[in-house]
Amino acid sequence: MKKLTSRPVLSWALYDWANSAFATVVMAGFFPLFFRDYWSKGSESSEITFYLGMGNALASLLIVVMAPVLGAIADSGGWRKKFLAWFALLGIVMTAGMFWVAQGQWQMALLLFSLALIGFMGANIFYDSLLVSVSDEDQLDRTSAWGFSLGYLGGGLLFAVCVAIVINHEAFGFSTAADVVRLSFLVVAIWWAVFSIPLFLWVREKDGKRELSMAATVRQGFRQFVDTFHEIRRYRYVAHFLLAYWLYIDGLDTIVRMAVDYGRALGIDSNDLITALLVTQFVGFPAAILFGFFGERVGTKRALLVGIGVYIFITIWGSRMDETWEFYGLAVMIGLVQGGVQSLSRSLYARLIPTEKAAEFFGFYNMLGKFAAVIGPLMMGWVAILTQSPRLSILSLLVLFISGGVLLYFLDVKKGHAAVEQG
Repeated sequence: MKKLTSRPVLSWALYDWANSAFATVVMAGFFPLFFRDYWSKGSESSEITFYLGMGNALASLLIVVMAPVLGAIADSGGWRKKFLAWFALLGIVMTAGMFWVAQGQWQMALLLFSLALIGFMGANIFYDSLLVSVSDEDQLDRTSAWGFSLGYLGGGLLFAVCVAIVINHEAFGFSTAADVVRLSFLVVAIWWAVFSIPLFLWVREKDGKRELSMAATVRQGFRQFVDTFHEIRRYRYVAHFLLAYWLYIDGLDTIVRMAVDYGRALGIDSNDLITALLVTQFVGFPAAILFGFFGERVGTKRALLVGIGVYIFITIWGSRMDETWEFYGLAVMIGLVQGGVQSLSRSLYARLIPTEKAAEFFGFYNMLGKFAAVIGPLMMGWVAILTQSPRLSILSLLVLFISGGVLLYFLDVKKGHAAVEQG
């Protein structure tokens, strides 16, 4: 604990505490709800789902395109904190700007959200790269988990406070719940900014000298991406897994981002939706740990397939639900498997890659994982427009879960591991 509570490590981990407020309160919680009931009030339900899906997908797609270059900038040293600051500032300012967007101005709200999402995801590239600057090699896993834990706690704590005030807004002196939600965007921006300060004060970059110009760094970024891509193609079991992972993790992330909007489209009360999201948050933390033990007991791949199977069941049940209690049931089920699927995917991938190239290969893996949710939101949006049915839009995610699950089922982990051992 001495190292985890040292000033550099704690300052680094506090950034996760800071920006998780955006992920929980804005991205997964209030924005999809407010976008439907306030900024887009009076619009067709299918159009709202379409535009929300497009905003998520386009922001994610832009980061996917930029990721190789941004990753190379992070690797070059000396640019990490500067670029983290600029992306975080973009996210903070755009999030704060939502406070002033008037009812009916859905175009402005969606633009600000998409830009905030780009800032959030872009900053995370440089935040992740600073891990090696604050931690010794033998403490990397523990330090990384420390940041994750603080993020989970910080985001959940602020969201719980916001939800309590929304539900009891009159007791806190607010005339409407909408006033609290609007203020929450401003509070998230302030929270994000304030708790980011320690990182910029007390985290020092390792290899901080800038050896390359920006133009040279950009060129190196594209070369590094191409080289890594060719390396992965040499290991067919790695490529096989990454394709499966891209599909099922895209479905998982889409549910995180679109579940509240979907529930609202079915007429579920907004208070129940945000309370259910809180349930997912607090069920998810211990469940992720227990799912890890489950993976050790039955095998990592088998446990992953169980998790994907649960998501298939969740998707089918979600497309047929009518009662509020069912949404709570789905929230609990998502909490039980979400963290487990994410953590076991990482450990399975580690068994398939060459140890001496772990950083390079995990860079590609993290790019896919962090910048998923491109295909799913687009599918949901287009299906909603074409069919005018929110139920069919959520059902379309079965394509991602089933195809990803089938690919994973036919992955021979033993042969993949043996191929890596043989070189």
